Amino acid sequence: MTAILALMAASLLLGATGLGIFLWSLRSGQYDDLQGAATRILHDDPGC
Repeated sequence: MTAILALMAASLLLGATGLGIFLWSLRSGQYDDLQGAATRILHDDPGC
């Protein structure tokens, strides 16, 4: 029974950590420009 409680606590901690990282990425603007990265590969880079 103690192992189940420890696993439940660990899963809640990992879930809260993942949710916190996701919310941080939303606030920092990681998902603002979804089309820019998709079309950036199609443009030639004369510097290479």
